[in-house]
Amino acid sequence: MTGRTDSSMTRLMFLAAAVFLLSAPASASQGDKEPVYRDCVKQCVRTNCTGARLRGFQSAQPPYMALTGWTCRDDCRYQCMWTTVGLYQAEGYSVPQFHGKWPFTRFLCFEEPASALASLLNGLACLLMLLRYRSAVPHQSPMYHTITAFSLISLNAWFWSTVFHTRDTYLTEKMDYFCASAVILYSIYLCCVRTLGLRRPAISSMVGVLLILAFTSHVSYLTFVSFDYGYNMAANATIGMINLFWWLCWCWLNRKILPYWWKCGMVVLLLHGLALLELLDFPPLFWVLDAHAVWHLSTVPVHFLFYSFLIDDSLHLLNTEKPGVKLD
Repeated sequence: MTGRTDSSMTRLMFLAAAVFLLSAPASASQGDKEPVYRDCVKQCVRTNCTGARLRGFQSAQPPYMALTGWTCRDDCRYQCMWTTVGLYQAEGYSVPQFHGKWPFTRFLCFEEPASALASLLNGLACLLMLLRYRSAVPHQSPMYHTITAFSLISLNAWFWSTVFHTRDTYLTEKMDYFCASAVILYSIYLCCVRTLGLRRPAISSMVGVLLILAFTSHVSYLTFVSFDYGYNMAANATIGMINLFWWLCWCWLNRKILPYWWKCGMVVLLLHGLALLELLDFPPLFWVLDAHAVWHLSTVPVHFLFYSFLIDDSLHLLNTEKPGVKLD
C-alpha cells in the first residue's frame, strides 16, 4: 500500500488541478479579419446596442441568454458571422473560421450544441461509472483514493468543457484547456501509482511533485507569457504518448498474470486513436457537427470499459493485499 504518502500526494495533485487562471484572448481567424465582417459588427453595434434599441434588446432577450452572458455585441457578431459566411459561399469560397472556430448554429444559449452535448454525456458517463466503482470497490483497496481523485478531476474537466462549448469566453476557454491538461497530467500520476507506487511510494511521491510543478509551469506560461495553442497541443500530446507507452508496457508485462489486462490496453489505444479525429478538421455538418464533436461523442463508451478495468484491478489488488503476496 502507498499509505499516507499517496493520500497526501493525491490531495496535493487535486488542489493543484483546481488552479483558476486567465490569459489573453485568442488570435484572429480569416473570417473575423474580413472588412465586411468588421464593418458589419461596427454598424450593428452602433445601431442596436445603444439607447432605446439596447433597452429593447435587453427586455426581449430570453432569460437563459442573459444568464449565460450573451450581450448585444455578441449577438451582432453572431449575425454578422452568418452574413459573411453567406457572402463567401455566394462567391464560391470555402467557409472561414471566426475567432478560432467554425461557424455553428446557435441552439438556445449553446454556441456549439453538439460538442456541449458530447461533453455533458462524457461527464455523465464518468459520474455513473465513478458511482459504480465506489459501490463495487471497498475503500481499503490500495488504488481507491487515487482513482476517486482522478474521477473528480475528470468530472471537473468535462464540466468546464460543457461550459466552454455552451459559452465561449476568456474564462471558460482557459478553464477548458487547463482542466484538460490537469486530467492528462494526473493520468500519468495514476499510471505511476499503479505500476510503481504501490511497492515504491517514494517514486510516486516524487513524480507527483514533478507533475505539480509541470502543471504550474504550463498554466503560468500560457497565462503570463503567451497562450500558444501549438505549444499547448504539443505538451499535451507528449504527455499523452508517455502515458500510452507506459500503460502498454505494463499491460504487456502483466498479460499472463492479469486476465483483464486487455481492457487497459484497449482503452489507451482507443483514446489515442480516437484523438486522431481532430485531424479531420472540417466545417460543421448542418452547422452543428464538426470533428471535435465527433471526437467527444466517440469517447463516451470508453468510460465504461475503462472503469470496468479499474474495478477489476482494484478488486484484484484488494484480494492480493495479504502478507507474503506480491502486488503486480
